[in-house]
Amino acid sequence: MARYTEAVCRLCRREGIKLFLKGDRCFSAKCGVERRAYPPGQHGQGRARFSDYGVQLREKQKVKRMYGLLENQFSRVMERATRMKGRSGENLLNLLERRLDNVVFRLGFATSRAEARQLVRHGHFRVNGRKAAIPSMLLRPGDTIQLRERSQQVARVTSALDALEGKSVPQWLEIEKAQFKGTVKAMPTREDITMPIQEQLIVELYSR
Repeated sequence: MARYTEAVCRLCRREGIKLFLKGDRCFSAKCGVERRAYPPGQHGQGRARFSDYGVQLREKQKVKRMYGLLENQFSRVMERATRMKGRSGENLLNLLERRLDNVVFRLGFATSRAEARQLVRHGHFRVNGRKAAIPSMLLRPGDTIQLRERSQQVARVTSALDALEGKSVPQWLEIEKAQFKGTVKAMPTREDITMPIQEQLIVELYSR
């Protein structure tokens, strides 16, 4: 399976914003954006001038990298979003948020989406009582996500849940830490996504 294997801090620097791809490191002084707040490469410190297409492309790349998708995967999600009723941009974000790996991350079982994706692929979670190992699986209201009993001692999961103390999960989700269980209460809305995303730019890019 194709996947990105290079330094992910370069991706944050390229987009000029924290994409929170490294979990706790993103909140420390070691964060690449904090240390070098300019794009990587020989000409990174030069003045960047983007055309309208360039602005749209950067927005698409930012969202794609934020959710950890490859180009073909992202294109398929966008294609599906345009076939759905309503605004294509909001449909896109809805589909991305409802992915199993993203929900695991949002519930606090992992400190990054990449870590959540790995946990899902290794079969640590059950959805509605059945083993689920497909990160792109779309969840619906009423679905429950629970950590397998023999996985409840995994250090990276317990430390992530401990770090959740005092923080809240999105309103469309509910977490029961004692039971290592989460529930999808409702569909995510545009207001639930606090990252600076301009989804209309992505729609315009794919409309060219």
